[in-house]
Amino acid sequence: MAIIVRSFAKINLGLRIGALRPDGFHELRTVYQTIALHDIVRVKVERGTGIEIRCEDPRVPKDDSNTCHRIVERAMAALKARGRVIIAIEKRLPVQGGLGGASGNAVGTLLALERALQKDLPGPERLQIAAEVGSDLPLFLVGGTVLGVGHGEEVYPLPDLPAVVCVIALPDIAVSTPKAFAEWDARSCGAGAPARGPVELRSTRTLRLRSGQAHEDARPSIESAKLTHFAASDRMLEFSRMLSAWLSTQPKGKAGKRLSGVPARRRGRAETPLLDLVRTGIENDFEQVVFPQYPELREVKRVLERSGAFYASLSGSGSAVYGLFTSRARAEKAAARLRETGVEVRVTSTLTRQQYWKEIFD
Repeated sequence: MAIIVRSFAKINLGLRIGALRPDGFHELRTVYQTIALHDIVRVKVERGTGIEIRCEDPRVPKDDSNTCHRIVERAMAALKARGRVIIAIEKRLPVQGGLGGASGNAVGTLLALERALQKDLPGPERLQIAAEVGSDLPLFLVGGTVLGVGHGEEVYPLPDLPAVVCVIALPDIAVSTPKAFAEWDARSCGAGAPARGPVELRSTRTLRLRSGQAHEDARPSIESAKLTHFAASDRMLEFSRMLSAWLSTQPKGKAGKRLSGVPARRRGRAETPLLDLVRTGIENDFEQVVFPQYPELREVKRVLERSGAFYASLSGSGSAVYGLFTSRARAEKAAARLRETGVEVRVTSTLTRQQYWKEIFD
């Protein structure tokens, strides 16, 4: 019997690109947020050997370059399991859209494989395997609002943001992430920017997982997070400072204590933690290199903003552009305006960590 999972997508609430590291990756700072849009993944283990991937979308690789294939290889070896693994992917998310579709597919496959085999990997080993396969994978082992550091693979649960309505615009454009990084490097070098090291945001607490779910006490805080400076760029420092300032206003634990001991200001009906985060000035660095190449994506963002989005941004390197709204009615109007221009649009919502884990299994 096949195990069925919903493979959810993510958006990036801000993304800062740092220096190129010796391992070939760029240092990053980003806030991931899971959303309700998803693919469907079915995993079955039969007698025999090998890994088979089935998908009707011709853009999805069926060989060992597929993230699902790679994570199953590692997981089967770690679990010392045998069998022929069949993975069927029903694609509803765009390929190369910046929504983490392939990464979510891989994590969904891993969770379904564990259930099919009735064996569980220890949480830290599960995270390690996910990080080895791809930078975006570990976030899907946490869900909700997640801080990503390193090259995105080191993750920390953040105070979960209440669900809000989200409009996802899906222009028929495939943006290459490696090319976007290369363009960023070319622009940085051309501007005479020195190659400087990153800011590291590390937690003195260990991320612990139980049944695939992150403990709330594992999130970084003003007390538990430690900034280590390595001749860091001002922009990376700024992102860390903005995030620290936002964290200082958020509740910690059931007792309702503030991280910094400073009470948050009173909020009206429209005042949410997400609005507070947006007001820090977070932005996605990829917009600086992707929008000049694809001006139609910049126009999509403008339509969302003019239609009442309190925040709009490219997700990852794109091409998906999203807008966050305070009401479903405003979101539907924005979606209608974009559809009139021929852009594919989905109206959905963000997912809290609790919703994510409650709905992941079909």
